[in-house]
Amino acid sequence: MTLKTKDVMVKDVIKVGSFTLVNDAVKVMNKNNIGCLLIVDDGETRGIVTQRDLLNKVLEKAKDPRKLKVSDIMTKNLIVGSPHMEVHEAANLMFKKKIKRLPIVEGGKLVGLVTLTNIAHTVGVDKKMIEIVEKLSNMRAI
Repeated sequence: MTLKTKDVMVKDVIKVGSFTLVNDAVKVMNKNNIGCLLIVDDGETRGIVTQRDLLNKVLEKAKDPRKLKVSDIMTKNLIVGSPHMEVHEAANLMFKKKIKRLPIVEGGKLVGLVTLTNIAHTVGVDKKMIEIVEKLSNMRAI
């Protein structure tokens, strides 16, 4: 049986609206012990905010997280996957696009999130995964 992203994805994705203050978003991330938040308004996924976004777009630039909205720092052009794609396809896409998190969308709606950590914890080492890891070792760090 081939694993699909729906088999490994986090289904209860933590999300906030685009008008959420960055300071409040950080509190949500810390409370839930997560490294990213999906930004969703009226059921539509607008973007993602990661720890790296907080470092590069807030801390490094000494911006006030109490005055900045997540919409000001989120990544807007999301790369997404389908719940029916095979896990090795999702991992390949993530390595190719140099992303660590892949929102899973079905019918235009966010249904889950796959991370490289999910994949590593769930998938046993098989030939496809070995090929993907070999490709990764030839790339720069993600």
